[in-house]
Amino acid sequence: MSSSYAVLTTIIILLVLFLYLSWVFVSIKVVDKEQKGETTERRDFLFTASYALGAVGVGVVVWPLIDQMNPDASVKALATTEVDISKIGLGKTITVLWRGKPVFIRRRTQEEISKAKNVQLEELKDPQKDEDRVKKPEWLIMTGVCTHLGCVPLGDKGDFGGWFCPCHGSHYDTSGRIRKGPAPTNLEIPKYEFVDNNTIKIG
Repeated sequence: MSSSYAVLTTIIILLVLFLYLSWVFVSIKVVDKEQKGETTERRDFLFTASYALGAVGVGVVVWPLIDQMNPDASVKALATTEVDISKIGLGKTITVLWRGKPVFIRRRTQEEISKAKNVQLEELKDPQKDEDRVKKPEWLIMTGVCTHLGCVPLGDKGDFGGWFCPCHGSHYDTSGRIRKGPAPTNLEIPKYEFVDNNTIKIG
C-alpha cells in the first residue's frame, strides 16, 4: 500500500471513530430529552453524519485520481542515473542516456584543461569560465545535445578540439562552449555529483 493510501485509510478510520463516539454521546443526551419531545439533536446529528460520510465517499473516489498524478517508482528511478567512470581513460569520452538525452562524460587531458582555461571570456558567444562548468577539472559532464536544433555533436572534431555538430556547423571547445556557428549557447551542464572517486550520479 502506498503512503498516500495509508494516510487516506487513517483519516477514514478516525472519522468513523469520531462519528461513532458522537452518536453515542448524542444518543445518551436524546434519551434524557425524548420524553420532553426534544428530538432535534438526533436529526441534526444524522444530517451531519450524512454530510461527513458523503465527503469521505468523494475523497475515496477522488484520491486515486490525485495519487496517480504522482510519479511512480520507475519514473523516479529514471530521474537519476549512476555511472561508473573508473574505466574511462585520459582523453576518452563515454555517452550515457539520462532522461532520454545523451550525456557526454569526458576525462580530459591536461592539454585540454589548459586550452579551456586559457580562453578569454570576451572571445565567447556565451561567456562561461571553464571552472564554472566542472566540479573536477579532469571531468567534463554535459548534455550531448546541440543548442541550435538538438542534434548530437561529434566528439574530437571541429576547429577547437572539442565537439562539432555537422548539421549546421556549430563548433564547441574542450569545455563544451560554443565558439563558432549558429548555436546560441554552450552545451548544457546537467545536475550531477561525485558519489565517490569512481562513480557519478546524474540528476
